[in-house]
Amino acid sequence: EKQVFQLRAHMYQARSLFAADSSGLSDPFARVFFISQSQCTEVLNETLCPTWDQLLVFDNVELYGEAHEMRDDPPIIVIEIYDQDTVGKADFMGRTFAKPVVKMSDEHYCPPRFPPQLEYYQIYRGNSTAGDLLAAFELLQIGPGGKSDLPPIDGPTDMDRGPILPVPLGIRPVLSKYRVEVIALEVNLAQVDRPRVDIECAGKGVQSALIHNYKKNPNFSTLVKWFEVDLPENELLHPPLNIRVVDCRAFGRYTLVGSHAVSSLRKFIYRPPDKKAQHWNMTG
Repeated sequence: EKQVFQLRAHMYQARSLFAADSSGLSDPFARVFFISQSQCTEVLNETLCPTWDQLLVFDNVELYGEAHEMRDDPPIIVIEIYDQDTVGKADFMGRTFAKPVVKMSDEHYCPPRFPPQLEYYQIYRGNSTAGDLLAAFELLQIGPGGKSDLPPIDGPTDMDRGPILPVPLGIRPVLSKYRVEVIALEVNLAQVDRPRVDIECAGKGVQSALIHNYKKNPNFSTLVKWFEVDLPENELLHPPLNIRVVDCRAFGRYTLVGSHAVSSLRKFIYRPPDKKAQHWNMTG
């Protein structure tokens, strides 16, 4: 028996990806395979934690079998991550698998199953882990009324992104604006001449001042740098903060010296003191 579905792949973010380029970064995109169809996210340049925030819609997916089998045991979705090169074919970075949450045409689109929640999927490169994908997948049966009976896709609308659909409200995380302040005093390295430190988080970042002669003076001329970034209010969904040290050469070239990922930002978040609690303690 033929059943027709629409697959919605909510591709929000990946984290701690494999560094495919000599710069210590990658230009990642994801390709989603389902049955005989595949689609790609956009390419995001120079990041190990891309926030694609993109909905991929697979229309007219034909599956054969009993309805209850489709609901309880749907086909597997394959997601592959690639690094886009300026020349040549894209480099494979890792793969993961997922099963969609299935809604049959006679079921209501309501909690607790819908809308689906973002989940982390472990990415593998061979036998090694190669990051995590934060995404959600739903497979919606198209009934006699056609696609007009499917649940609507609720914004947000972003005219600057053209045909790219963002992850809908209710599935995407609630975001808050953070200001990341970096205090850089000095670097302690061997075999560098003109080092610089690059800080990146969720596609935003800042570069330290360049140390023009490390052997004479290893200190930074500008101590404090900062940048603003939108991060989920749920701290468990915060991406890592990536630190790279590069040695700058002539003609704009640079060599990666080393890198480090701060996996959790929780201990660095400033929380204003609770004035009401302080007042209660003083009067108590």
